[in-house]
Amino acid sequence: MRALVQRVRLARVVVDDAVVGEIGVGLCVLVGVTHGDTEADARKLAEKVWHVRVFPDADGTMNLPVAEAGGRVLVVSQFTLYGDTARGRRPSWVAAARPEHAQPLVEVFADALGELGATVATGVFGADMQVELVNDGPVTLMVDVP
Repeated sequence: MRALVQRVRLARVVVDDAVVGEIGVGLCVLVGVTHGDTEADARKLAEKVWHVRVFPDADGTMNLPVAEAGGRVLVVSQFTLYGDTARGRRPSWVAAARPEHAQPLVEVFADALGELGATVATGVFGADMQVELVNDGPVTLMVDVP
């Protein structure tokens, strides 16, 4: 599994002109799933995201995890994180898991964050989503498991 993690001042997901998920200060996490990923991978990725230290401490050093910065996380499924652009001009999606495999794992990831203490908002799996955010820093990291 793979997550593109962005430290945000605010983020929201809109589907059919309706806000379906919204957070203030926290992390916007785009999550991709590949074929061999498991529930254990989803939980491990959630643990890594929950503990990654990207928020400033009192000295301004990126030293705090989201847990200490309000605990808000917006989770959005993103199969294009496994797009392959090595050949030609059209990305290949071969490495992206099929929806029936990916959706449960994205849900496990979001649930695991909630179990760790996060306030979790989500997009709608498979929907045409508009993601709006204010990236703070900007801080953007790719987090992979295993």
